[in-house]
This record gives sequence, C-alpha cells and structure tokens, in this order.
Amino acid sequence: MRFMIIRKADEETEAGVPPNEALLDAMGRYNEQLVRAGVMLEGDGLQPTSKGARVKFTDGKPTVTDGPFTEAKELIAGFTMIEVRSKEEAIEWVKRWPVLDGGGNVEIEIRQVFELSDFGEGEAVDRHYRLRDELAEQNQ
Repeated sequence: MRFMIIRKADEETEAGVPPNEALLDAMGRYNEQLVRAGVMLEGDGLQPTSKGARVKFTDGKPTVTDGPFTEAKELIAGFTMIEVRSKEEAIEWVKRWPVLDGGGNVEIEIRQVFELSDFGEGEAVDRHYRLRDELAEQNQ
C-alpha cells in the first residue's frame, strides 16, 4: 500500500522561510530511516504558493490564478511517498516526524494512494499500466 504523507503549510512555509541546519539534519535523519527501512519512494518540500498558480475549470474553460493563496491550513508544504503494509504502519512512521519541524506544531495528513488494480480491468486501465511502464523506463 502506498501512502502520501502531506506536511501542511503554515505561516513560515508560506513566507518561504527555509529550514535551518538543525531541521535539515533532523529531516535527513528521518528520511534515512525511511530509506533504510525500504519504505520511502519519494519526498520533497514545496515552494510557497506565492511562486505557484491554480487553474480552475468552469464548463471546461481554464482560469489561471497566480499565488499566493491565503488559506494556509489547506495548503501543502511538502510530501513523502511511502510504501508500507497498512495505514497503521504509515501512522507509526509519521509519529516519528522530527519535533524540530514547526517547533513541534505541525499538521501531517496521511492519504492512501489508489493502485491501478483498484480500478479492475479494461482498455483504459491497460493504457495506464503502459504509461506507468513507459515512465519507469524514462526514469532509469
């Protein structure tokens, strides 16, 4: 089972305040644990929304809005993708999150990722399998 660990944004992340050396070190140690356990697939921090944009579709027509966005509690500051046996195992990994992050006051969301097998069989699913394989070849 794959899970996305979502580090919610806060005032500091939205202000573009970079992590200090101690936090970078703590996150590095946390990520090392995930990598050495063989559960980490990917992970990165995100730039603040002031450097981003949103595209909203209304009746199929796109409208682009440049950041920043104000609802910080709904925004994402970073993510980690892990593959574990259960939601409970994902929760146990998140409980090890570095206390230095946000002064110990952060919100982490855990979301299970759909697997192609969740969608049954068919040509559309087969197309997605082929695209996944093509992407894997490109990233080798």
